Formats: sequence, structure tokens, C-alpha cells
Amino acid sequence: MGWNAAMNPETRSSKLYHRVCCFVLFFVAASASFNGFYTKFHFYDWGSRTIPLLRLDAMLDGTGFRPFIYRQMLPTTANWMDRATPEAVKAWLFNAQLGDQKLPDEMFDSPIARDRVYFFRYLVVYAATFLFALLAVYAMRMVCRALDLNPIAAVFAPVVFILLLPYLQCKGGFFYDYPELALMALAVWAALKFDWFWILPIAALGTWNKESFLFFIPALYPILRQRTSRNNALIGTGVLCLASAAVYIPINLRFARNPGGTLGWGLMQQIHFLLHPSLWIFGDPPLEKTYGLLLMPAYTLLPMALLIWTAWRGWRYLPPVMRRHGKFAAAINLPLYFLFGNPGELRALSMLYVTFLLLIAVNFIEWIRRGRSGDRVLA
Repeated sequence: MGWNAAMNPETRSSKLYHRVCCFVLFFVAASASFNGFYTKFHFYDWGSRTIPLLRLDAMLDGTGFRPFIYRQMLPTTANWMDRATPEAVKAWLFNAQLGDQKLPDEMFDSPIARDRVYFFRYLVVYAATFLFALLAVYAMRMVCRALDLNPIAAVFAPVVFILLLPYLQCKGGFFYDYPELALMALAVWAALKFDWFWILPIAALGTWNKESFLFFIPALYPILRQRTSRNNALIGTGVLCLASAAVYIPINLRFARNPGGTLGWGLMQQIHFLLHPSLWIFGDPPLEKTYGLLLMPAYTLLPMALLIWTAWRGWRYLPPVMRRHGKFAAAINLPLYFLFGNPGELRALSMLYVTFLLLIAVNFIEWIRRGRSGDRVLA
């Protein structure tokens, strides 16, 4: 009893220290990832990336291009907060000095952010996107811990993945990519830990953020099935799909008159891409700037070979339930990607994000295991 009492303060101190260190590591990794995304694409409102119908002001005003305008969670939240915040507070923020310049000029290279009409809402979306990047790292760690993976791998695999995300955002990247990753990871975690009805708010938020979340829900069935009967798992999956559809349909109807379409067909472009090897061997363009460096795009031959190698090495080490989940996700996502995605746009394979996270984690675990057994793991 006395020994336990003596050890408890040190144990509590160690846990607190480790949690603080994890927070700092996750915060820095999320910051770097968000910066990698933002400097690469902004919100389609700066430099050569300016696209009027995709810009954040078009999303906030409800005039953007379909299907992008359907991704309304952050824009609608920003509009709500703008209406609820006193004008005096917004004016103080807009006029606040940071160094020698006003806050908007110091923070943003965006004419929209420097417009008083949009500044506060731009700031809300900017901050929320970063916070979801940070939440995504924690949510991915929660998935790893729910599967009882090695604690070290459960820390570093999410960090590696969040840092890789700007590379996966080749040919396109949007503010809703980080909430999508966070909510998918939370949905997988909740399916591993709780009954299906706990996933209802996640499904609603996920669909509000991006309509493709509806198609991710069936990939949760194998995870739900391990905790309950087949009928209960099917009923739960069906109800979650209905809840997701109930969120999506009003959004679709609201923006039915916007330019664009509900879906964008990409099959012919995909065929053209596959029939011209130079496009997927060298890229078009052959170099893409990420984290300030000109590198080969992630969809080209060498980076894809590394991704495939990581999947091949790790697949047999995945927990069986997550292998089934990965098969379901691939069976849904790959056809959707080839039918509706842009060639080389790897973020369109987002339903496989959690599976790839776990492939990174189990490769880490195997690396650690070999290190403990004395193998030359760096050879």
C-alpha cells in the first residue's frame, strides 16, 4: 500500500508529462500540415490558385460551384458565428495591430480575408480548419489505441499521416479535407468502442461537411458486426445511411440551381490518364510545390510505388476486422474514384485514409519488434 502511494505521484507526473509532450508534438504536426495545405491552395483565393466559383467567399455566400457548395459545415458555421458576434468585436479584430500591420494584412495573403465583409468568417474557417487538423491527429491516435496497437506507433503513425496529407492533396485541396479525416477517424473509433447509435451525430456532421461521407458509412459494417449480431449491424448501418441522407438531401435541394452538377464524371479523363504513361510516370506538371519544395506529385510512379510497398508490407499485420473494413472501403471508393474523380487526385481516395494510417502503424510496430529482437532494421 505504501509502495503504491509512493509511486502514484510519479506515475501521475509521468502521465501528465507524456500528455503534454503528445499535445506539443500533435500541435506542431497539425500546424505544419495545415501550413502545407494553406500555402499550396489557400481557399482558392490567391495567386494562380484563384478560382471564383471555388473561393471561400462563394462558399460563404452560397453561390459556389456544385458539388463543392454542398460542403457547408464550416461555411455555415462561420455565417452563424458572424451573425452572433457583436459588430464591435469584429471591428476590433479587423483593426487590431499585429506588429506594424493590421491583423488581416499580417496573417493572410488573401484579398477576401482583407475585406471587412468577409474577414471574420474567413478567420473562423481558417481557425476551424486547423483545429480539425489537430482533432484528426487525436482521432487517429484514438483508433490506434482502440485496436490496442503499440503506444509508440499509436503516437507516431498519426503524426506521419497528417504530415503526408498535403502531399496526398495533389491537384486539389480544400478546407473540408481536415474535418473529413477527423470525422472518418472518429466514426471508426466509435464503431470499435460503442454501439452504432453513438455514430449518428458523427454521420450527420460528416455528411454536412462532405456528402461522400454517406458512402463511407457501409464500410463501418464489418467493425459494427464484430460487436453485435448481423441483423443489428445491418440495421445500424442502414439507419446511419438514412441519417446521412437526411442531412444531404436538403442541402442538395437548397443549391439545386447553382452552376455545376451533383456529380462530375471523370471516367474518360481516367482512361486518357491511364493510356498515357508519361502522365502517371512523370506527372503533369512533373513537379509540385509542397512544404516549399518542388517534388514529384504523389500520384506519380515512384511515390505510388512507396505507398503500395507500405500497403503490401503492412496488410498481413492489420487486425482482421480492419482488413475487412479496408476491403469494404476499397470496394466502395475505387469505383467512385474512377467514375467521378480527377486523375491523380489522391484525396478522392479518402475512404482509405484510416486503413492507410493503420498500415503505417503496423509497419512501425514491425520495425520496433525487429529492433527489439536485434535485427538490423535499418539495413
